[in-house]
Amino acid sequence: MHGAGNDFVLIDARKQDLEMDRAMAERLGDRHRGIGCDQILILRQASEPGCVLRYEIWNSDGSPAAQCGNGARCVGLYIHLNGDVAEDHFSVESPVGVITMLRCEDGEYELGMGIPEFDPGRVPIALEPREGSYHLDSPWGKLELGAVSIGVPHALFVCDDIDDENLPAMGGFVRAHPAFPEGVNAGFAQLRSRNRIHLRVIERGAGETLACGSGACAAVAILHRAGRVDDTVTVVLPGGQLVIKWRGNDETLYMKGPAKHVFRGIMNE
Repeated sequence: MHGAGNDFVLIDARKQDLEMDRAMAERLGDRHRGIGCDQILILRQASEPGCVLRYEIWNSDGSPAAQCGNGARCVGLYIHLNGDVAEDHFSVESPVGVITMLRCEDGEYELGMGIPEFDPGRVPIALEPREGSYHLDSPWGKLELGAVSIGVPHALFVCDDIDDENLPAMGGFVRAHPAFPEGVNAGFAQLRSRNRIHLRVIERGAGETLACGSGACAAVAILHRAGRVDDTVTVVLPGGQLVIKWRGNDETLYMKGPAKHVFRGIMNE
């Protein structure tokens, strides 16, 4: 499955015995010797009342992940394809808590992604903000960034050229920087208007992906807090578009975007 090009292997383990580990996640995620994906989604029986199911997220490098907006939409699509619910509005358990989902009339899914957390200890980031932003020394000079947690840590840099060939190297430098004790997803945004931005994200467990749902949410949250975008923003990523809605403060942030089924198969492990 994929959401705006961010691709997933989804395994329904509700009726089969499956213990995922780092080695298996790496094998499945390998694009040459496995199936190939950015992340792996494992479906389990729900433990919270009122939820259809719960799911785990594993990165293609074998590390577990806590949040993935594009993956969550694919879980929503699978639930309907599998006939688990007939309703358009339902809830699932993610690694960071319960997520509400809505299947929209156009076939896309809208998710409640929680409340963005800007406190440095919650991101986490081992730097002190100055006038609402952080600064890092780098081989490219001093970098100014915003930081937020959307269930996972994100750093955002505003750039003049979204096609700058240095962005992947800069993202790799930032995502492993000691200022981020848990690593970080590095996003680069070019503002086109107050309700439209272009975004690239270098993820901490998968490298650069065609889309990053939580990264789009993080970008809008940081820019909105700085007064640079409106409450509804279209985020253009290499693989497609997402619509992010946030009114600020302690309001829930919402993400809307596509989810696609690609193929179903069996892999002998």
